[in-house]
Amino acid sequence: MPKKAKSGGNGKEEGPIPCKQVKVEAAAGPSTLNFDSPSDLFESLISPIKTETFFKEFWEQKPLLIQRDDPALATYYQSLFRLTDLKSLCGRGVYYGRDVNVCRCVNGKKKVLNKEGKAHFLQLRKDFDQKRATIQFHQPQRFKDELWRIQEKLECFFGSLVGSNVYITPAGSQGLPPHYDDVEVFILQLEGEKHWRLYHPTVPLAREYSVEAEDKIGRPAHEFTLKPGDLLYFPRGTIHQADTPPGLAHSTHVTISTYQNNSWGDFLLDTISGLVFDTAKEDVELRAGIPRQLLLVETTTVATRQLSGFLRTLADQLEGTKEPLSSDMKKDFVMHRLPPYYVGDGTELSTPGGKLPRLDSIVKLQFKDHIILTVGPDQNPSDEAQEKMVYIYHSLKNRRDTHMMGNEEETEPHGLRFPLSHLDALKQIWNSSAISVKDLKLKTDEEKESLVLSLWTECLIQVV
Repeated sequence: MPKKAKSGGNGKEEGPIPCKQVKVEAAAGPSTLNFDSPSDLFESLISPIKTETFFKEFWEQKPLLIQRDDPALATYYQSLFRLTDLKSLCGRGVYYGRDVNVCRCVNGKKKVLNKEGKAHFLQLRKDFDQKRATIQFHQPQRFKDELWRIQEKLECFFGSLVGSNVYITPAGSQGLPPHYDDVEVFILQLEGEKHWRLYHPTVPLAREYSVEAEDKIGRPAHEFTLKPGDLLYFPRGTIHQADTPPGLAHSTHVTISTYQNNSWGDFLLDTISGLVFDTAKEDVELRAGIPRQLLLVETTTVATRQLSGFLRTLADQLEGTKEPLSSDMKKDFVMHRLPPYYVGDGTELSTPGGKLPRLDSIVKLQFKDHIILTVGPDQNPSDEAQEKMVYIYHSLKNRRDTHMMGNEEETEPHGLRFPLSHLDALKQIWNSSAISVKDLKLKTDEEKESLVLSLWTECLIQVV
């Protein structure tokens, strides 16, 4: 456990205290990440710390530094992104602002040195060498396969979008001023060394990004240098700054981030609208009009008391519900996440394979980590009575090249919808390693065959 800093008479810490530090000697065998499952991937990423220990002691609480003396892992990390990769990436068409930023920290402020339009490698290299500028590459998983592979597994593990940025900083330079982020951060040191200073948060678990003036944040709570193969984690809200030590080669690190707008508060806001909609169908008091001129005056004590009563009613209603909660957060996640990692042309994600399912077939779900089952109002009702439907959303057809780029073209996730009467049969498929089609809880054989055929056509099940 890390020790707390002692306070001097001025209330400031006397010096930097190292955060929880784990030093790992070189492994005997090959040391790379384990992609067998999302949980295996995460545990290998934070090795030798166990996942249970990480979430109990560090997640959303305090930084974790893992320093590794492991040449094989350092070599693997270096392969994720190198300064020299920029040449081929520029040849594929990258643009200032969208794909790459060029910046430097000057007198505690970020100075952006971007040009207009398409980025050219020679110009990037010139600004890097002559202006000592940091090159920030946005969402490199769009181009680098191994980062796609890592982040796709992490999105399955966290159930939240996982983005990344690469920072390449020349010796004796700093790219960004002290700041904190609204995301949980995992930093992998890829090339060279980076000197880090972390400070206690002024806003724990912050919901927004903010630059902090250095004269207001005091002394670092933690100070250390990362080398290739090392990993650093810190919670959102942790104030930090980093520079490449002078006299050494450049530094490259990738920041992998997650859990933006993924709090209980966000989930409550997301859930409550559907809950009010459903409860108002049955509760006439919720459908009654508000008092005259309530919107023209300050909220009255009577109105506040009435709202409190409604919230208690909603809480009771929530405790009694057994259906999956309708959630725009779920839709947003599945619509914007990475597609499953694949090698080749990815036909297994777009073209059904294997046998056609029949009534006597045994089927099982595939790509389960990429599918969401939820219940919500019919989005295309044929009459005024809005019936509930079962929705299956998936990310098999998502575009890797727009991941985390704010793509507004996609307004609805890919998927299927079924009558509410199909919910139990779908749960059977979801909760079984394999199930016979004829055992599905539907009234007719035609419904059973139609259900599995729809899922098979969407590449969501296979016949075993």
